[in-house]
Amino acid sequence: MYADNEILFPHYAIPALRNTRGRKWMNLIDRLSRKNETSVEVIALMSVMIELNGCLNCETDSYRAMRGCTPCAQQTLRRFKGSDEELIEMYESSLSQFQTLQLSYDK
Repeated sequence: MYADNEILFPHYAIPALRNTRGRKWMNLIDRLSRKNETSVEVIALMSVMIELNGCLNCETDSYRAMRGCTPCAQQTLRRFKGSDEELIEMYESSLSQFQTLQLSYDK
């Protein structure tokens, strides 16, 4: 039977990422876990996870899809060779891009 999986990284999986990295990552996940899924901050993290996980290339009948989005994301973060600071920089870059889009949309 198929596990819970989505087309793109889902909001409900964010809290499960808490213990995959160090303290700075944990603090970020704690902060974002309390936010609504339409928050630009949450969308920025989801975008980073979509890129890291390779969600756009995930096939519904693949092994990783059958395991589900949450285990896939946890494994991706555990295997990430960069530092927590690099992950947070990726997030901040994504956040900046989405904030720019939001500002242009709000005009």
